[in-house]
Amino acid sequence: MKNGSAPYDKQANNYDRMWRRYIARTLGFLKASISFRSSDKILDVACGTGEFERLVQKERSDQQMIGIDISERMLHFARKKCRAYPNAAFLKADASALPFPDQTFDLVISANSLHYFAKPGASLAEMRRVLLPKGTLVILDWCKDYLICRCFDFFLRRIERGYQSCYNQRELQRLLDTAGFAVQSARQTKLGSIFWGHMIVVAVPAAQHNQT
Repeated sequence: MKNGSAPYDKQANNYDRMWRRYIARTLGFLKASISFRSSDKILDVACGTGEFERLVQKERSDQQMIGIDISERMLHFARKKCRAYPNAAFLKADASALPFPDQTFDLVISANSLHYFAKPGASLAEMRRVLLPKGTLVILDWCKDYLICRCFDFFLRRIERGYQSCYNQRELQRLLDTAGFAVQSARQTKLGSIFWGHMIVVAVPAAQHNQT
């Protein structure tokens, strides 16, 4: 998922406080942008401190959710944050080797993390593997179609340990196509920020798309 957990273990103590507004804005947008049933089983890939789980669970505590992250320290805070919600579980795992059987989840999400994946193609293929045939994948991440994101990408590749690359919308679509997905919708948004440009992409297994 990320290139070693040490940088993220160090950030964990202050992560929620330092990125409070950004987290609230992006994950609030994500939650409002997707629909799911109470019976759906949800996987959050690179869940960080479990804020998305908390947002969902405080309204729907019966929702079955699993968050995975490579940083045990991040997961410590996720478990602490969601200790009142027994249907939210957290595991240490790498996105490119998900520890779940084939066709386990109705919904797989990944927010603000794809730019850290050392093996994005393998990670997306793993998300496809664990997704049910009629399941849905939602990716929210930085979008290099925005000039400011291209600038951040240029500098972060050189100064931030673990950072890999952000993608433009066409590049992400190619990655999803190769992993066996068909894109249902894709849009770009600034989320009210002058700094961050995002894209949210909804995809389904290509076989499901071909049957419709």
